Amino acid sequence: MKKSIVAILAAIVSVISIALVTPQQTSVNATEKKVYQIGTDVTFPPFEFSNSTNGQYVGIDIDLMKAIAEEEGFEVKILPLGFSAAVQALDTGQVDGMIAGTTITNERKNKMDFSTPYYHSGIIFASAKGSDVKSIEDVKGKRVAVKTGTSGAKYATENADKYGYQIVNFDDSNSMYQDVITGNSAGVFEDMSVVSYAINQGTALQIASDTLSNDPYGFSVKKGQNQDLLNAFNQGLEKLKQNGTYDKIIARYVGEEAMNNQRQQKSDESSWSGLLKVNGSSLMEGLKQTLILTVMAIFFATIFGVIFGLMGVVPSKILNGISTTVIYIFRGLPLLVLALFIYTGIPSLTGVRIPAVVAGIITLMFNEGAYTAAFIAGGIKSVDNGQMEAARSLGLPFSKAMRRVVLPQGIKLIIPSFINQFIITLKDTSILSIIGLVELTQTGKIIIARNLEGFKVWAIIALIYLVIITLLTWASQYVERRLSK
Repeated sequence: MKKSIVAILAAIVSVISIALVTPQQTSVNATEKKVYQIGTDVTFPPFEFSNSTNGQYVGIDIDLMKAIAEEEGFEVKILPLGFSAAVQALDTGQVDGMIAGTTITNERKNKMDFSTPYYHSGIIFASAKGSDVKSIEDVKGKRVAVKTGTSGAKYATENADKYGYQIVNFDDSNSMYQDVITGNSAGVFEDMSVVSYAINQGTALQIASDTLSNDPYGFSVKKGQNQDLLNAFNQGLEKLKQNGTYDKIIARYVGEEAMNNQRQQKSDESSWSGLLKVNGSSLMEGLKQTLILTVMAIFFATIFGVIFGLMGVVPSKILNGISTTVIYIFRGLPLLVLALFIYTGIPSLTGVRIPAVVAGIITLMFNEGAYTAAFIAGGIKSVDNGQMEAARSLGLPFSKAMRRVVLPQGIKLIIPSFINQFIITLKDTSILSIIGLVELTQTGKIIIARNLEGFKVWAIIALIYLVIITLLTWASQYVERRLSK
């Protein structure tokens, strides 16, 4: 029995180790273009967002990055991580570069090397449309909303004492805007172009200040690394400015024609049917990714859970102690913390990149596997001790008694809990959006960033989750009825 456990444990560790240490290829051979992985935040229109035509990532930053790559003879793979996660991924070497409306500041220069500025923007203060808050001076003693890690958040922090407001942080623009519109916050500090886009999309905000800063945006790489990429960006940017491509890209997203196009897109998605028509394929793709992550995570979590669950019931204090410790650690760690630790923490120590999908599956395997191990051990222990004693008295060794007598009885108690764990894993995949996996929840965030139809999009996503979970619940109840006969 112990040899079997050790063999299975060795196998799963080998599989994970191969996934972790296999370096990501940036090119297949010397004749092909070099491929750089670029982190970004695709919820920051008009700089980065998903279009309504085919769900492709577009915007000033994305189009510039792709045009420069074509001009300079390399390729880019855009990773939709979100701003904060992209900063961490750049710092730990998970990505080669970052373009996400990143303001060039002295603090960031300590960690990043920046390109020449490709866009100048400014921070403004905005309040709810029709609000009594007409300027920053009106927010004394009130809350203001900011997006974590942005230049708007930096400006708000530096001037909090001056104007006497309190700061509340959000990870996405739509949640930040809604907090202001509902009156929970008095206003928001945000990029002028981004707020203008939101207002043009029908968001009930009003600009309540002049431009508060004149901030340059830059492409960035980790300090001291990927200088070839940084030089190529600068060279490509200069070429685009000279041949007129730069001006065409800016005009595509900023200006009267761009505003009219945005209004038309908003009109196309204003109804429930229009929203589903435009985004149906993206939502189904997000659901597909969610189900794939769930199935793969449950597969490995089951192996993990069986190993450590059995270790918890074998007659060995050492194995019992290992099982108890592992279950305690991974049940005690918040899933969000575990995901970030695996995706950004481990690479910062080892220097080895971990693909987001691999990091997500490992995260769920550890977390869900710990719970699986706990109910497997509990299910086996719930079988009357007399069953094992009777089997042993008949001359059966422990391993055979466990396989032939105890496990068949324990499985009846374990299966309903296993199906319930499948449901929990399905819901837990939403946490993995923090490391850039475009599952169903992240798909919703990306769609909302473009059309700002938060209520409708989240209602549709909630309904999708409820349908899947209802089907799994019915399956669980069916199995329970069958086993009770």
